[in-house]
Amino acid sequence: MSRRALSLAAYLAYARGSAFAKPISLPERPAGPVIWAYAEEHEQGRALGSLCARLLGMRPEISVFASGKIPARPDLTYISLPAETVAECAQFASGLSPDIVLWTGRSLRPALLDELKKQGAYLIALDARDKLWQTPAPRWMPDPGPATLTLFDSFYTVDASANRRLRRLGVDRELLRKKGPLIDNDPPPPCDDQTHEELAQILSGRPVWLAANLQSDEAGDILRAHRMATRLAHRLLLIMVPASEDDYPRMKAEADELQMRICNWDLGETPDELTQVLITETPDELGLWYRLAPLVFLGGSLTAGHGGQDPFLAAALGAAILYGPNVGQHVDAYSRLVEAGAARIVRDADSLAAAVSHLVAPDQAAVMAHAGWDLVSSGAALVDAVLSEICAELDKEGEP
Repeated sequence: MSRRALSLAAYLAYARGSAFAKPISLPERPAGPVIWAYAEEHEQGRALGSLCARLLGMRPEISVFASGKIPARPDLTYISLPAETVAECAQFASGLSPDIVLWTGRSLRPALLDELKKQGAYLIALDARDKLWQTPAPRWMPDPGPATLTLFDSFYTVDASANRRLRRLGVDRELLRKKGPLIDNDPPPPCDDQTHEELAQILSGRPVWLAANLQSDEAGDILRAHRMATRLAHRLLLIMVPASEDDYPRMKAEADELQMRICNWDLGETPDELTQVLITETPDELGLWYRLAPLVFLGGSLTAGHGGQDPFLAAALGAAILYGPNVGQHVDAYSRLVEAGAARIVRDADSLAAAVSHLVAPDQAAVMAHAGWDLVSSGAALVDAVLSEICAELDKEGEP
């Protein structure tokens, strides 16, 4: 037995615990193929949930079970992870008996993954990065991480650095697929084509920027930034879309106080050459506004307590992105866009005005938008590759 295999064997002996583990609660395994998906982080969970939804659309005979930080979806069944003991992990693996496991995150569960492998599951690691892999083994024990990684049948890595780390840990080169980050690829909101065409014609030649899903306590800073930016671009139009109908009254009041020329879209008004701000009462037509504005500030991020919003939708629709410092559980998504050159952080009305003044130039916004589109496109290619591998493996299992 190799030294690497001995480290896993030592860990499994440590994790054996009592032979009389308490029974765990699992739903009855349905007929047909079963997929189990696990996400350690929120961003990965959203992306993995979208991937599973697409899979179910392609293969409705599949049942998908989810654990970890995958957000609620009506087509997924949620189950809790077992304790990291051999007995409970064996109950989990035999009771669920998944055909394929989709695993994200760098915290490994050696006992659980070993039992799943013994049950014949095909293990796929997604969004593998150049970061330290962790296990719950005590410090005095040889690290079972490298041996645990060899249980996987396939790795989808973010970049070449992640490949190198996994190779150093003993993963076969043939199992590594460098496809970029796992990104949420939910379909964009709809847009009425005729309305889009009419408004695009009306706004032709005017620089436009959008404040999307805006919280009421951000409205003042957004409007002040707009007023400063119009000193350099006097025809600049701001589209303000609230996060909810409750946020609209304060937005309107702030615009009135600053004596802005307003067009209220929901009252049937149409912007003209004198309109400074187009304001909506609800976010219902956000798909239209994303498609009209090449530059977007994503609300819920300038003031604390809101958590920000997922930026990949705006990137997928070809927008250059501005955002504030309070993006909560979306930090990783914004970091990826910043690294790609597709997003820029602002901290107050002054820095927002400066960014808008610079980026409303079509060539500047286009460079950022193209970078964001490239990143989102790579995420779509990754999802296509994973779905193709899952379907191929399931078809292989179904062969006589």
